Amino acid sequence: MAQAECELTIAAPGMPMAPEGQNPPTDLRLSIVRKTKVYPQPLARVKAEILVSAATAESYVVEEGDYIQIIDLDGQQCSDFLAFDSLKPQHGLDMTATHTLGGRIYPGPGLHAKYFDDRMLPFVEVIRDTCGRHDTFGLACSAKGYADAGYPGHANCSDNFNIVLAPHGISARSGWPAINFFFNTQVAACGSIVADESWSRPGDYVLLRAMRDLICANSSCADDVFTTNGYNPTDILVRIYDKSENFSKGIAQRMTADAEPRLTRESGFHPVTSTLTRHFIESNGFWLPESFTASGAVDEYVACRENAALIDMSMLRKFEITGPDAENLLALALTRNTRKLAVGQVVYTALCYEHGGMIDDGTVMRLGPNNFRFICGSDYSGVWLRELAEKHGLRAFVRSSTDQLHNVSLQGPRAREILAPLIFTPPAQPSIVELKWFRFTIGRLGGPEGIPLVISRTGYTGELGYEIWVHPSNAVELWTALTAAGAQPMGLAALDMLRIEAGLILAGYEFSDETDPYEAGIGFAVSDREENFIGRDALRRRAANPLRKLVGLVIDAGEPVHQGDCVHVGRAQIGVVTSAMRSPVLHESIALARIDAHHAAIGTEVEIGKLDGQQRRLKARVVRFPHYDPDKTRVRA
Repeated sequence: MAQAECELTIAAPGMPMAPEGQNPPTDLRLSIVRKTKVYPQPLARVKAEILVSAATAESYVVEEGDYIQIIDLDGQQCSDFLAFDSLKPQHGLDMTATHTLGGRIYPGPGLHAKYFDDRMLPFVEVIRDTCGRHDTFGLACSAKGYADAGYPGHANCSDNFNIVLAPHGISARSGWPAINFFFNTQVAACGSIVADESWSRPGDYVLLRAMRDLICANSSCADDVFTTNGYNPTDILVRIYDKSENFSKGIAQRMTADAEPRLTRESGFHPVTSTLTRHFIESNGFWLPESFTASGAVDEYVACRENAALIDMSMLRKFEITGPDAENLLALALTRNTRKLAVGQVVYTALCYEHGGMIDDGTVMRLGPNNFRFICGSDYSGVWLRELAEKHGLRAFVRSSTDQLHNVSLQGPRAREILAPLIFTPPAQPSIVELKWFRFTIGRLGGPEGIPLVISRTGYTGELGYEIWVHPSNAVELWTALTAAGAQPMGLAALDMLRIEAGLILAGYEFSDETDPYEAGIGFAVSDREENFIGRDALRRRAANPLRKLVGLVIDAGEPVHQGDCVHVGRAQIGVVTSAMRSPVLHESIALARIDAHHAAIGTEVEIGKLDGQQRRLKARVVRFPHYDPDKTRVRA
């Protein structure tokens, strides 16, 4: 027990991992238990601190550029937030303007990037959010709401706001439109707003930046009769930090429900990509370019189809699987037969539950007899593999190397021409010119003393291409060399167009844990081996009796089609669009759709429902997919 205030340092040092290495540092978990309740550590020097006691509200003034941190001290406590122009307090946050300018009726659940007033002037910008689930920007709780529910006279946020705003000359309202932080509401399929207990954990916070001088107010929601605050209102803490501070932007993610939150991070390529664009999006825990200022999505798409494009793909999860039972673990966990995998080979596979639903898809590299690398989209894949190893008593070790290996994808018909002169490979490794499809090599940039790399002949575009794996400390040097040799930077918007044309699937679109590999269009990734693997028997039953099938659609009209649009034959809905786009090279609207197997034959005429699915229809027909280069001649070139 600490007898006085002190600093405690615990380190688990790890050397930078070479791309061909498998020695990432592993995590330690430190728990500190305090005898008395204390506030979370501040993010920086605190300019002001306001405690909002349970079931009350407080007002305060913030200068333009300053930061506002709203902290849920005990968890599951909602806090409504109001802001007004300090010079013209008749102008406050306006939900209609924010919804319209943000391009969404409801922000998530989650938050809009910025919130505006009735003049369409920005008031606050969201910098960080560790909870990820908030209100749909409705009213703060009001006296009428409680009275109508049978609780007349109940304390409420709107009346509490009226009390603390009166000294600022702001007129009272019966119900205040607010940003309802940590309030877990959702819009049900029928359109009604439903609420449940808050998702926030003790210490969760939202960090805002004031975009003008503001009068602000926060409440600690008074609700103790519904689920809103877990029936137990607690305190909210507000901290103000000076505009001179510099906070990274981020949305917290948790690998599992009980894991520590981790804010969105920048890849090793960010120092150079951030000089080329300001258009970044959050992708699986990383800030990655959606498009580049000098080009745009369509131009970047054309560069990949006709020349060569360079994409930051560092959001992919990488796991090192080693140990004497590494092969046995993967043979048990994956649908593909990894026992046939040679050193230097890559295979595409699925990871399934016992019922056949997909956890993830990804590729496996074999680096040695007992050394594998699994590259996928979900952190949970690593958790699943560890749990399987423990359950079956396997001596296999699964370590995350996501932060030790960042990667770019060089894709397009000139990819080999650009890459080959840049890469030195030792005699025992294939050169870039010799490298076959779904193989990898170990090399260095520029010569035998250059930065170490692993290069696989794989990709996500349907073009000839390579994925290049590098330690983050060397990422900028790699990016610079490739762009100097002629590769054009490309963002995720163009990548999505390319992968749809190439018929490549995406989690949350073409597959989920309710979808098996056959329904996701990757039945080829399921082995017919007799050896048991997770989901084998369920997948055989599903293959013998298919209910749904992933198909390609060509839409006769040029009107936009979106994920989730219903697919009909006559009045009956027989499927749903999973991904869609207007193809720049095919000059037509195309889609991927999961439909009833009875209607999946090529040439079948279907309709895509708009409005309510019945009043308006777009004619479409089932076609062979991939829509672009269905025989994969370009990627094999």
